[in-house]
Amino acid sequence: MTPPITPPMTAARAQEIAAHFDLRALPADFLANPYPVYAALRESQPVRRMPDGSVFLTRCADLMAVYRDAQAFSSDKHVEFAPKYGANSALFEHHTTSLVFNDPPLHTRVRRLIMGALTRRAIAEMEPGLIALVDQLLDELDARRGGDLIEDFASAIPVEIIGNLLDVPHEDRGPLRAWSLAILGALEPTLTPQQQASGNQAVTEMTAYLRSLVAARRQRPGDPERDVLTRLIQGEASGEQLSEVELLQNCIFLLNAGHETTTNLIGNGLISLQEFPEARAGLLRDLQATAGDAAAEEAVLGRAVDEFLRFESSNQLGNRRAIQDTQVGGMDLPAGTLVTLCIGAANRDPAQFADPEVLNLAREGNKHLAFGFGIHQCAGLSLARLEGRIAIGRFLRRFPGYRLIEEPTRGGRARFRGFLRAPFAVD
Repeated sequence: MTPPITPPMTAARAQEIAAHFDLRALPADFLANPYPVYAALRESQPVRRMPDGSVFLTRCADLMAVYRDAQAFSSDKHVEFAPKYGANSALFEHHTTSLVFNDPPLHTRVRRLIMGALTRRAIAEMEPGLIALVDQLLDELDARRGGDLIEDFASAIPVEIIGNLLDVPHEDRGPLRAWSLAILGALEPTLTPQQQASGNQAVTEMTAYLRSLVAARRQRPGDPERDVLTRLIQGEASGEQLSEVELLQNCIFLLNAGHETTTNLIGNGLISLQEFPEARAGLLRDLQATAGDAAAEEAVLGRAVDEFLRFESSNQLGNRRAIQDTQVGGMDLPAGTLVTLCIGAANRDPAQFADPEVLNLAREGNKHLAFGFGIHQCAGLSLARLEGRIAIGRFLRRFPGYRLIEEPTRGGRARFRGFLRAPFAVD
């Protein structure tokens, strides 16, 4: 009998892990299937005080309250990351300068520049190129009658899309995925010396490459309406510009943010359809019924993509720091308290979602938190949804009978949930 892709966990084991829950000491069975533990925490300790004094939130309402209150909860990571990485390290400089780990005014300036190149029109103009890329990958898989869902498909798409946004030459894109995995891997709650060394090396190498790319773009600017790098270099019409460090580190952020999470979205979606055959059969029926009706097909795939994001959130954890005495979920938090927002748990909160442990690809009104909320909501959410719809929809139309031929290999991380390998075949 084939083992389940997501191994089950007994209620007793979930309660045992929850009773001693510590992000710095997570067992392997939690990493394989954290959701029973999240449920146990949500029911008994929704605001869990951790051994290091931080708190861990699992209720959707509590996460929303923190997301909404940017005055009380800071995204700045200087205090948290100095002891973790060392204040003079490459990882520290990167993560404390990037958009996601900053407060206004830096966050506002960078986000405004990025959003100016991610308009609805600009994203719509990316669709033909995205379709051509996906179809090329599918042709290659078809010729081999299979391949790896992650390496040969899911991870290849965002690397090209973000590479196009920054106009990275195609011949230079080879190292991007490895750099991204190393840098984002260093965001895990605990690090081995090797992970720390790999993360620092990746930032150093990526910064050196981008410095040469920026110099070339200063000499030959692109179209700021489509080329995010040119837009970041030129700054705002008011004349306000990013410093060189801010520019380089936010280019790294863009390459990473648009890569790993979208890879996980596509990979998690296609592997979930293998795990839940009834959901897969229903989605294939809906796609057949909407063939030739672009708007109806987009609606079907849009609901499916949002449900994949809710059910297996690509990014499971977020972080904030209380910068004043405040309260969340009935617990008093003194200024300085570190707060972990468990997106994976909130997205399965029965107070927010009916039958949250069921993969329901026709779910309506799906107000998941996979893209965050408030001023830090993901700037690229519309692009990510487009990539998910095109990739998953065209894959299913080409290979409705695809099947995994080996047990997929998970990434084994707490913050980013996805797979490293998933060999498959087509009939």
